[in-house]
Amino acid sequence: MTPFQGLFSLVASTVGQPAAQWLESRVEVPQALQRFSWSADSVHRVWLAEALNLCLFHKLVDAVPDGLRYVDEQFQSGRKVIFDHGAIRTVDWARNGELPRGRLAFSRLLEPLGFTDVRTYPLTKLNMTGWGYRQMDLPEDIAQFFVSELHPGRLSEAFQNAVSRVVGSSRDPLGNEDLSTLERLRLTRHCSLAEAMRLLPNLYRAFGRQHGAVQEADYRQLLSESAEMAWISTEGNSFNHLTDRVENLEATVQEQVRRERPMKDSIEVSASGRVMQTAYKACTVARDLLDAEGVARSHQVPGSFVEFIQRKLDPDSGTLDLNFDSSNAQGIFKMTAS
Repeated sequence: MTPFQGLFSLVASTVGQPAAQWLESRVEVPQALQRFSWSADSVHRVWLAEALNLCLFHKLVDAVPDGLRYVDEQFQSGRKVIFDHGAIRTVDWARNGELPRGRLAFSRLLEPLGFTDVRTYPLTKLNMTGWGYRQMDLPEDIAQFFVSELHPGRLSEAFQNAVSRVVGSSRDPLGNEDLSTLERLRLTRHCSLAEAMRLLPNLYRAFGRQHGAVQEADYRQLLSESAEMAWISTEGNSFNHLTDRVENLEATVQEQVRRERPMKDSIEVSASGRVMQTAYKACTVARDLLDAEGVARSHQVPGSFVEFIQRKLDPDSGTLDLNFDSSNAQGIFKMTAS
């Protein structure tokens, strides 16, 4: 078995063989991965980082019909999608059940896989802060994570109480064995293939909703002050979007508009002018909320979406500008505010 066959076997162990085959044909996998060790005894962290990203890519497009259709259309045109980054939202709150506070729930698993928070992004209008986590072995090739924290302490007491009721029941998807393997990865950058097979499904589950049923009254309270926290209450720590890196964003937008896709009205341009982003509007999903009598009733709420990004070379470094932009991010976050 070649390392790339091993990679997709690892992916299949978490999302199934049909999904792994779909990903192999539709998502660009960096050839530079083959520079790093892959054997039964020694799997380098880059392989786990890429496997996790592929699994999470599939999870999002499986939940976003427009995203699935987009990726399939790219495949039919002879192009593989270049996975640039995924984004998750966390809550900077002590009463978070079994989960560590805010982004710590994810830094504990991203850092052992080689990701480092390279820059902080104030998202002041949203009462949030974002961090860009970049994989340092293959920074241009392995998709980044944009991890944001919402700060309930900046909002009303009623809002804070609702946050506590929502996230206070959170369970930790990582057990002691997972944490032990992550510590080995952090120290040595390697684990065995058997350990990788046991760890990956639990890493995958971490990117989901860990708390229990949500009261409709709490959802309404959260929504009145923060659409982002309302989104977290129904979707948890799932990817709220993933991003395809394209060569010509304007041409991509024109094509999507021609196909009558639900596009954002404008393109966000970074202060440097080197990073341009736009997105589909979020899909709508059905989620149960508990009414005043404790009866679960289905509601239509915002789900996730697909974003498109064009990155240009940084003239100072001669490398691709991998940074994010606070203004861009706040504009993109509005896709789940409806």
